[in-house]
Amino acid sequence: MVDAFFFQSLGIIVIAAAVLVMAGRMIRMPAIVVYLLAGVLIGPTFDWVEMSPALELISETGIALLLFLVGLELSFAKIRDVGKVAVVAGIGQVALTGAVAYGACLLLGIPALEALFLSTAVTFSSTVVVVKTLAERGELNLLYGRISVGILLMQDLVVVVLLTMLAGLGGGDELDAAAVASGLGKAFGGMSLLLGLTWFATRHILPRPFRWASRAPDMLMIWALSWCFLMVLAAHWFGLSLEVGAFLAGLALAQFPYNEDLRRRVHPLMNLFVAVFFVTLGIRVSGEGLVQNMGTALVLIVLVLLLKPVLFLWINLRMGYDARTSFLSGITLSQISEFSFILVGLGFSRGLVSQEIFSITAIVGVGTIAVSSYLFSYRYKLHEWAERQGVLGWKLFQPRESVAVDSEPAHALLFRHVIVVGMNTLGRQIVKLLHERGERVLAVDTDPAKLENLPVHTLLGSVEYLSVLQEAGLERAKLLVSALRIEDANDLLAYRCQSAGIPSAIHVIDLSVVDNLLDLGADYLMIPKVDGVKEQVKILRKMRILQP
Repeated sequence: MVDAFFFQSLGIIVIAAAVLVMAGRMIRMPAIVVYLLAGVLIGPTFDWVEMSPALELISETGIALLLFLVGLELSFAKIRDVGKVAVVAGIGQVALTGAVAYGACLLLGIPALEALFLSTAVTFSSTVVVVKTLAERGELNLLYGRISVGILLMQDLVVVVLLTMLAGLGGGDELDAAAVASGLGKAFGGMSLLLGLTWFATRHILPRPFRWASRAPDMLMIWALSWCFLMVLAAHWFGLSLEVGAFLAGLALAQFPYNEDLRRRVHPLMNLFVAVFFVTLGIRVSGEGLVQNMGTALVLIVLVLLLKPVLFLWINLRMGYDARTSFLSGITLSQISEFSFILVGLGFSRGLVSQEIFSITAIVGVGTIAVSSYLFSYRYKLHEWAERQGVLGWKLFQPRESVAVDSEPAHALLFRHVIVVGMNTLGRQIVKLLHERGERVLAVDTDPAKLENLPVHTLLGSVEYLSVLQEAGLERAKLLVSALRIEDANDLLAYRCQSAGIPSAIHVIDLSVVDNLLDLGADYLMIPKVDGVKEQVKILRKMRILQP
């Protein structure tokens, strides 16, 4: 039975994370950085919390959910058009940064094996930070965003290989050649079997039941989590780390059309476990190590913040992309990854690296994620400054003659369009009628089957999430029409539209809700049984919301 000490420690972790996140938002500090700082404060600084087996279990669950979400972000369909640059830039940057960082670590007096771990850790960029930041700015589907996500996918696949190698290594006293060769053989054999199982399940087992479950979003989340933990268990059976199983589980589901909706539903559950995971990472940091290793960490922070953007800029330009796209992707990826902590943490648990290396990684992580988040906030101004100063005109940064053309997803370019929510009979009828009258229409629903065969742009997702409305381009729309029969959802849509200054037309079933919708800012209330759909469209045209 878990004792009161565990609940006390967990309570302190959650409260410290919540309080510091509120403070961090005032200075736009990323949540991951805040969690690490919270761990350092309540752990080595004030000694309020110590690690226990129960906290270790919660932390490991957080790792699984974190990597599951990372996998969910990486849809091959989204990055198919940038696959070549993703492979070249993803692997090329890792190799070049790793080589430079390894040399720097040796010059700083770090032993060869630990230098290898540390230099490898600083090569990767953070999928969680980058995807979350791009999604919040609505730029995930822009060309530089897709390039960034493609590069992250390649880096994450490299990490999976490294984690597989670590699974094949024993502790620090067992590193003889025969043991290493045997362990690596078993690990990569198990990895091959797990990949084969994942591919077969994705192609032949999962599509039909998940398609059926997608019609009930709550069931979809339960099934997805079940699949995640089943893959974690399978990874354990094959002698691999749970991180590999969770990542592959998310990567498999990311290829399905409802991965965006699934990601939004899993995200709130993941937040608690991820907070605990990063706070416990901070707790593990040695207080003495923070002071003793600050100089080494600062050298690596400067190295990452300068070298990564330059390498990504140079590689992307050589691949034929324009200076603006190349510059923005470089700024976006100028930090180290959550995988860096996991990689060094596993090395520490196996006796391959010291506590000192773990402390350095934590400091570099906090520094690079914090600074890169501020650089991203001023990315366009930094690009203008670089152009004015002639930096992008240097011979090193001259692009090839064949410059790639920026091609965005169709619905990302919609402007002055009509968003229709809910593809029931009424919603589909409204969509088809508006399309026939020449309107630009985006249909939104949580059921992929209801979006099939519509002659307009479509978006899968629940409008309860603000991110879905942002992706639908609510602020660029000229009207939102809700055909939903869900009172709470309609109330929320009316409020969101009023806040964005966009007219709304809301479906009314029960006349008792009319006053409430009008108070929330609905511009027009649709009562199909009274007016009929065609009459309602005429009224909207008279209101000059739709084209005459």
